[in-house]
Order: sequence, then structure tokens, then C-alpha cells
Amino acid sequence: MEVYYVILALIAGACAPTQAGINSQLGSVAGDPSLAAMISFMVGAVGLTAYVLVTGVPWPSIRIFVDVPWWMWTGGLLGAILVFVSIVLAPKLGATATLGLIVAGQMMVSVILDHFGLVGYEEHRVNMWRILGVVLLLSGVILIKKH
Repeated sequence: MEVYYVILALIAGACAPTQAGINSQLGSVAGDPSLAAMISFMVGAVGLTAYVLVTGVPWPSIRIFVDVPWWMWTGGLLGAILVFVSIVLAPKLGATATLGLIVAGQMMVSVILDHFGLVGYEEHRVNMWRILGVVLLLSGVILIKKH
């Protein structure tokens, strides 16, 4: 595994609890978690649009709307659910428990996606070590919540 990818993943990981806290505060100001999630996605869309325009990323053909399988359009909805749920849970559970549970959920589903090679992932069979990793992650969340 290249160090660059590890650093990039750690940076993305650092964004998650920060984003949850910021969006949670935005939810308090906006008056509703769904409004905060919508605002967050709008700002993200503007930022990504600016990036695409500045870097000259070529636009896809209009055929993308016909050629892409229906399930590939659900990624944005899943992202919205993740942001919305983190806005709701962060003030109630705190950053550590919220993100710990989210990561544990991600790991459980990741093991399944890898095992069956779903949604474009290469097949990586489930084994004792993968299951133990998920169990340890969940155990860590339980220990953190016990404080």
C-alpha cells in the first residue's frame, strides 16, 4: 500500500468527525438536520463544480444518463443519508461514538461487499481476521461509550 494513499485516507478520515460537528452546528442554526445536510451538499457541489472547471476535467456525454445502471445513481443519496444521520447523532452521542459506529457499520458492509465482489469491488473472501477486526471495532466503540 502506497504511503500517499494512506495519508489521503487519513485526511479523509479526519474530515468525517470535523464535518459531522460542523454540520451538526449548522443544523442547530438552520433549525433542521435535513436543511443542514442540503446546505452541506450544495456547498460541496459548488466546490466540486469549481474544481472540475478549474482543472479542465472533461464533461461526460449526455449518454451517461441512459448508459449508467440505475443503482449507480444511488451514491449521492447514500452520501446524503450519511451526512443527515451524522448531523442527528453527533450532538447526542459525541464525535467518537458517532464516527465509531459509522465506521463499524462501514466495516460490516465492506466485509459483505468484498466477500461477494459487489458494486465493483474485487472479491476478498470473508475470514476470521476480517470478522475479528469488525468485532474489535465494535468493542472499541462500546469501551469508549463506557467512559
